[in-house]
Amino acid sequence: MHLETLIKTIKERREMLKVTQEALAGYSGVGLRTLKQFESGKGNPTLLTLNKLADILGMEICLQLKKTPLNP
Repeated sequence: MHLETLIKTIKERREMLKVTQEALAGYSGVGLRTLKQFESGKGNPTLLTLNKLADILGMEICLQLKKTPLNP
């Protein structure tokens, strides 16, 4: 899943649960300004930050690593 899709999914979940940005920022410990930047497509959230937001919203982030051919 691309970062943009992940952020969009988190935003949609927040809106579906009728949680304000202010409330999510407070519950998760992520700064309000930071959250607003992410949701507007700016900024580059860390995996830890995304996990904090997803956890508060009752979501789980699963990563899949793929093997790629090595270029000598």
